[in-house]
Amino acid sequence: MNALGLEFPPISHLIRWPDLLFKDTFYAINKTTIIYFLAVVITLTFFFVAGARAQLVPRGVQNLAESSVEFIREGVIMQTIGPDGLRYLPFLLAMFFFIFFVNIFEIVPFIQFPGNARMAVPFLLALLVWFIYNIVGIAKQGPLGYLKSSTIPPGVPKFLLPLVALIEFVSTFLVRPFSLAVRLFANMLAGHLILVTFAVLTAALIGGDILLKVIFPFPFLLLIGLTGFELLVAFLQAFIFTILTAVYIGSATHPEH
Repeated sequence: MNALGLEFPPISHLIRWPDLLFKDTFYAINKTTIIYFLAVVITLTFFFVAGARAQLVPRGVQNLAESSVEFIREGVIMQTIGPDGLRYLPFLLAMFFFIFFVNIFEIVPFIQFPGNARMAVPFLLALLVWFIYNIVGIAKQGPLGYLKSSTIPPGVPKFLLPLVALIEFVSTFLVRPFSLAVRLFANMLAGHLILVTFAVLTAALIGGDILLKVIFPFPFLLLIGLTGFELLVAFLQAFIFTILTAVYIGSATHPEH
């Protein structure tokens, strides 16, 4: 608390929620759990509704769903994997929408929290991607061939091979899943903290004296603008996670040498 009456909640308060059901158990349900559940339901419902009344000339939800499929197919898969990557279209499409819907709860009234501001599920998704692209690489190239293509770039001088191989090994097998998870988690948490900061500032100014009420519109307008910006961030983070997944699968499917 300071002279303006501002009291910012601790970060732990912003990302931890009390259990609502099955309290003090490993399967307890809280606000974050509900967000993930709703994201799954919304994703399934979106495509079920789009396909339930399919028409020759798409309209409404069907048009949006088909545009989304086209976007992932042409903008992600064909650009990173190629035609043989179309088998991963359902997986990449579902991943994109699941992450997007989890993120978008940041700006939903009375919820206002992006589930991916918690590390657990971004890390789980990154771990799933890690298993998939490594399994694909081993299946396509064999264990030794995949290890070689992943750790020994072409044209490296022999005296640098041990160092380069070690760096590539760490990057491919250790850093990739960690960076995937942290990128999504950190961006959504940062956006959440910024919105909370301006929301607290706006509430404090509107409840203050006349002078504070005069400057109230400025943080309020910034809050509105940042809320719109978070919509873009929610989309971009879902897209970045999805296209990096496709890039990793593509590199495992088609080694550079």
